[in-house]
Amino acid sequence: MAKRSNTTSIPYAAKKKTFWQLLWKQKALCIMALAPLIMLIIFKYVPMYGILIAFKNYKASKGVWGSNWLEPVLKNFIKFFKNVNSGQIIWNTLKIGVLNLLFTFPAAIIFAILLNELRGKVFKSAVQTISYIPHFLSVVVICSMLNGFGSTSGFFNDIRDLLGMARVDMNNGSQYFLPLYLGSQVWQTVGWSSIMYLSALSNVDVTLYDVANIDGANRWQKIKNIIWPTIKPTTTILLIMNLGNVLNSDYTKILLMQNDTNRSQLEVIGTFVYQKGIVEGKFSYATAVNLFISVIGFALVFGANMITRKINPENSLW
Repeated sequence: MAKRSNTTSIPYAAKKKTFWQLLWKQKALCIMALAPLIMLIIFKYVPMYGILIAFKNYKASKGVWGSNWLEPVLKNFIKFFKNVNSGQIIWNTLKIGVLNLLFTFPAAIIFAILLNELRGKVFKSAVQTISYIPHFLSVVVICSMLNGFGSTSGFFNDIRDLLGMARVDMNNGSQYFLPLYLGSQVWQTVGWSSIMYLSALSNVDVTLYDVANIDGANRWQKIKNIIWPTIKPTTTILLIMNLGNVLNSDYTKILLMQNDTNRSQLEVIGTFVYQKGIVEGKFSYATAVNLFISVIGFALVFGANMITRKINPENSLW
């Protein structure tokens, strides 16, 4: 009986520690996190009261609180769904977002695994550094490169010419939009997105590789039984978070890739919100459409996390 009371007293003693005692114990880390936390609250949470604009007849002269409520309150949402182009806009956004996730997300994982398999430290560092560069290029620069490469005298058409294919203007129409957009997205994000996976792979116990070598495991077996279980929790969490951005496509790049020949086919919710809010000044309408996207994104993240909790609770966000 004495032994039993001793073992049960350990978790009871741990439970007596209050939240403030734990904070005081980690006071140095709390002080370091204070400035980013304040910035997060000021720039991310405080402005959230602005969603009220979606339910009001917003006038800049009256402000958010002084503007009158709409009748009915959901007038802007009803207006968007009654728009004859709303179905096409939602479909374009969903198509681009899903394809972007299907191409860019696995590409970062594959790149990280391949990079981890390199043995030369100098070459590995060089490849890793070069892969980061596209992430820091401006979207304007990227779109200028795409417009130049996609022209009839551009680099992409030079390749087509070498393969015996006819030269075409890839910037006209929407036929070549997805290959150009998705290809540039993979090029821009694959290196930077691989950082999280490479960090997870750095925690792999090297003795596991030694044991695998003794057992005669090939590279594929090492990836399957050592590398993948290591990065699986990171992959699951990042996938859940990325699902929330499926409908938040890079509208800036799409906007810059639009022209008179493809604008109607490339309209997404991001460019629609920009047109209505910034160009036409319909702030309430644009806010309502953007709020709709945010709600859908939250629902996707919440649903994906609930499914993950049922399958493997350890890999869920909460």
